[in-house]
Amino acid sequence: MKTSPDQKKQLLQHLADILPPNAILTAREDLRPYECDGLTAYRHVPLAVVLPTTIEQVQLAVKICNRLKIPVVARGAGTGLSGGALPHEDGIILSLARFNQILAIDTDNLTARVQPGVRNLAISQAVDHLGLFYAPDPSSQIACSIGGNVAENSGGVHCLKYGLTVHNVLEIKLVTIDGELMTIGSDRLDTPGYDLMALLTGSEGMLGIVVEILVKLTVKPETVQVLMAAFDKVNDAGDAVAAIISRGIIPAGLEMMDNPAIRAAEDFIHAGYPLEAGAILLCELDGSEDEVSEQTAKVTAILKKHHASNVHVAKTATERARLWAGRKSAFPAVGRISPDYYCMDGTIPRKHLAEVLQKINEFSQQYALGVANVFHAGDGNLHPLILYDANRPGELEKAERFGADILALCVKVGGSITGEHGVGHEKLDSMCVQFGEAELEVFHAVKRAFDPDELLNPGKAVPTLHRCAELGAMHVHHGQLSHPELPRY
Repeated sequence: MKTSPDQKKQLLQHLADILPPNAILTAREDLRPYECDGLTAYRHVPLAVVLPTTIEQVQLAVKICNRLKIPVVARGAGTGLSGGALPHEDGIILSLARFNQILAIDTDNLTARVQPGVRNLAISQAVDHLGLFYAPDPSSQIACSIGGNVAENSGGVHCLKYGLTVHNVLEIKLVTIDGELMTIGSDRLDTPGYDLMALLTGSEGMLGIVVEILVKLTVKPETVQVLMAAFDKVNDAGDAVAAIISRGIIPAGLEMMDNPAIRAAEDFIHAGYPLEAGAILLCELDGSEDEVSEQTAKVTAILKKHHASNVHVAKTATERARLWAGRKSAFPAVGRISPDYYCMDGTIPRKHLAEVLQKINEFSQQYALGVANVFHAGDGNLHPLILYDANRPGELEKAERFGADILALCVKVGGSITGEHGVGHEKLDSMCVQFGEAELEVFHAVKRAFDPDELLNPGKAVPTLHRCAELGAMHVHHGQLSHPELPRY
């Protein structure tokens, strides 16, 4: 898929007919900020960036690209960590940053209609005075956009109880590759026909461009309590997680950090974390006052039974916020102690937490690269942060192999190569480990049904069968992804 000079000339001429000059970026210095998303190891400069402000402009821009066979990569805030918004060198970036309005708030039906460029946190801020909030809360919620959340099916620290994005979205409006505007879902709890909402949420911009979203709002609980438990051994913290859930207690959030992550976050935020702990658990309980009081006592007993050296119950709302601030700042905090880090995202059954942590530490020694572990422990979503220095030849490639081994281990124990960051560009090779030829053929058939010429975010999320065949030397061996060389694309 190579764009000729004539195609580029036609593209820019046609775009100029439908968009004002300040909505089309072509100068090299203007394109540079769009060359990557949060995964900065891979960079491409697009042919152009367009910044529409209306649905009609999106439809016309997409029609032009479809007619000229120009690739289109939709982009929100660019906070994604899997290269999902990595530009195509022969295509355009279609930025939805100017679609940043909350269109309506319906307190009777507990919904908000928003544009895709609205920040995640902005929804909760807009309805806070009404006693409501939007539940999915990725760590990047201060910056990430709802459109991106839909594309990646984002979660966050409260997804254990309140669900992922797919559980909190009722309806989306979608522009197809031929410029048609479709409405998927409705303002009701269910709609007839195939569940296209579940298909499109998490489809990473490969099936259509989301231009409007109807999200669910949740009533704030009467009481919220946060407990912080310190453990000498990481294994004990992992076992405590499984024990809490097995007792039928579903915390609003249940997060885990190991010692390197604790130290980095504490130095950055001063949240009051115990620096000598092997691991900490943050457990948030919410509900009625009586319910929270009863669950706090039960959870405290479980934590102590599993050898917690200390269990601290937050006394004020300010203290609760500070404890969570440390966890939500873990990624930038780790960035202060290492020139670069590679953030992984895999999911495992909770019962394997301790086992997988031990194996990750073994990988760390094998590759001679440090790792700080942060987990959505309640739902088994791992975020190991592999520390490396990109200025040292070969270290990025070594970090990638380390990451690939972690993802293969997740698959081996019955998990998945991604929990919420998506596949994007980053995990294409790991898809070949998790899925066989038959499954990949189904994925490609779905892609062709929506996008026959594969112009929407091409080359992302689903590897070609040829690519997997080329990686035929890759195999899972003792929980590791073994291969002679990890290709760079």
